[in-house]
Amino acid sequence: MRAALIRLFRQAVAAHYASIMIESGSYPLLQQIDSPADLRKLPQSKLEAVATELRSYLIHSVSRSGGHFAAGLGAVELTVALHYLYHTPDDRIVWDVGHQAYPHKILTGRRDAMHSVRKWGGITPFPKRAESEYDTFGVGHAGTSIGAAVGMAVAARRTGSGRRIVAVIGDGGLTCGMAFEALNHAGGMEADVLVVLNDNEMSISPNVGALTRRFTQIISGKLYSTVREGGKRMLRRMPAMRELARKAEEHVKGFIVPGMLFEELGFNYFGPIDGHDLSALISTIRNIQALDGPRLLHVVTQKGKGYAPAEEDPVKYHGIGSPFDPDVGITPSRSAANPTYSQVFGEWLCDMASMDERLVGITPAMREGSKMERFASEFPDRYFDVGIAEQHSVTVAAGMACEGLKPVVAIYSTFLQRAYDQAVHDVVIQKLPVLFAIDRAGVVGGDGPTHAGAYDISYLRCLPNVVIMTPADENETRQMLYTGFLLDGPAAVRYPRGSGPGVEVKEEMAALPLGKAELRRQGGGIAFLAFGPMLEHAMAAAEELDASVVNMRFVKPLDEEMVLEMAASHDVIVTVDENAVQGGAGSAVNEHLAANGVKVSVLNLGLPDRFIEHGSRKDMLKDAGLDTEGILRSVQAYLIKIGSEPEQAERVLSQA
Repeated sequence: MRAALIRLFRQAVAAHYASIMIESGSYPLLQQIDSPADLRKLPQSKLEAVATELRSYLIHSVSRSGGHFAAGLGAVELTVALHYLYHTPDDRIVWDVGHQAYPHKILTGRRDAMHSVRKWGGITPFPKRAESEYDTFGVGHAGTSIGAAVGMAVAARRTGSGRRIVAVIGDGGLTCGMAFEALNHAGGMEADVLVVLNDNEMSISPNVGALTRRFTQIISGKLYSTVREGGKRMLRRMPAMRELARKAEEHVKGFIVPGMLFEELGFNYFGPIDGHDLSALISTIRNIQALDGPRLLHVVTQKGKGYAPAEEDPVKYHGIGSPFDPDVGITPSRSAANPTYSQVFGEWLCDMASMDERLVGITPAMREGSKMERFASEFPDRYFDVGIAEQHSVTVAAGMACEGLKPVVAIYSTFLQRAYDQAVHDVVIQKLPVLFAIDRAGVVGGDGPTHAGAYDISYLRCLPNVVIMTPADENETRQMLYTGFLLDGPAAVRYPRGSGPGVEVKEEMAALPLGKAELRRQGGGIAFLAFGPMLEHAMAAAEELDASVVNMRFVKPLDEEMVLEMAASHDVIVTVDENAVQGGAGSAVNEHLAANGVKVSVLNLGLPDRFIEHGSRKDMLKDAGLDTEGILRSVQAYLIKIGSEPEQAERVLSQA
């Protein structure tokens, strides 16, 4: 009761203090902290106030800039405690995914740059080694922190640096198989590493919270550790008694804490404790710091902590796409004039499911992003969210296909990279009818290069038996999904983030002729072979150049007849696709022309051989030279390079 009253009193004081700061716009403590070294100069009694200011600053900075939100709010106290107790950057803190790392950015010298997060030329949305010495490992995909931390611990041991290593991973990240691979490795080699499990799905009732907090303080203390290790040494020559003692300890701890899985993997488990109780965090971590070997601290936090709308709906407030009034919260935005490609997929999935009972939908923890909410609600028995386990999402789809179901795997292009081996061995070699709905193909905007879908054409095109389709608009997306679903083998439909050009989506579905392109504009001299949404910019450029334009639609099988026809009737072929140039759709055109001995000037336009930094999708396409102006400039330069007719080059130059 006393602990509960103290906690309520602290929350009331923090809320009052936050309201004062909001009204005054002043953050007296936070403004003194330009690095964790400044934080460590403060007395521990000031840390609650620092956490309050940090949370308030996070709310108001992200409300102005957009970005990842709820996860960071839940990690405020944990971030303060870690930077206070560890001598960063010499000690290493490795964040998983990075959604929760905004408080870390604020405390590590980027406070005044938070307004620029996710914007072109601004700071990155995830930890990035090139941005700060405090960002010890670049992240963006889940499940990597423990493995990276183990590698750093090995290096620290070999070099004798003495630095301490901490990995912070969320409960969602533990659905990644590689997280358990790293835990198994760390436990087996007794790596000197602390893993902090930031569990933001559980809640601790006051009674259980008080009991487990006290128990954790006991087992992390010096007396318990001394007795435990001394007992191990004493019983080493008495195997039977040692085994009895081990089982007794397991039963006692298993009765009170849920950590036996980690203990079996070789970790010393502590927790769960309240991740918003800063004093408990600091005292517990301080105790754990004195121990060696693999340790796991289980902290329970609340996504969106300190901001009521985010506490009530952490999914909605996971990532903020545009600024909002923090006093009001996110308000329903006006419906976009055109549906997004993801919305087109979500509607098709439900329509197709109502027509064919064999259809099952699979996602690796991206229900909302892939717009599968309606499908999950209307067809709950046919909806499978496997968690952040991309490899499993593909293999479980293969198993379903073996037994006569028709699985649709909704997956982002960047995440499909993680399941490439499964796509090859489990789906493609067996020629199983799995449809990959590849979202976020091409550049993706504010999430930057870790989330770019720049390579799926390259790594899928080389596989036998796969049909690869690139819709140019919303209606083609629907019809291609239908086409791929009807096939008796693996198929992929790749589409970008955001809205399409505004083409009417026909309710009636009709299969497209396999591997057939369509001529959209007849011109002379130059022929654009456009794949996917690049058709829009190719058409605009063609108007300036009086060029022909073909909507290629299929990367594989390629419309070989159309390619040869365009090569025979034009002087220059320009391929345009939103994939890396190397191995992209343009490479397929080159290979076909070379195989047929056709000599024609070919310019391949696509994503350049470098990573494009974060910004709006418009900014990124411009930087890649894939907007209309960029395409015109590239064609102009190419015509001059190959020595085209001066009049033609001059005309292109004037237009560009």
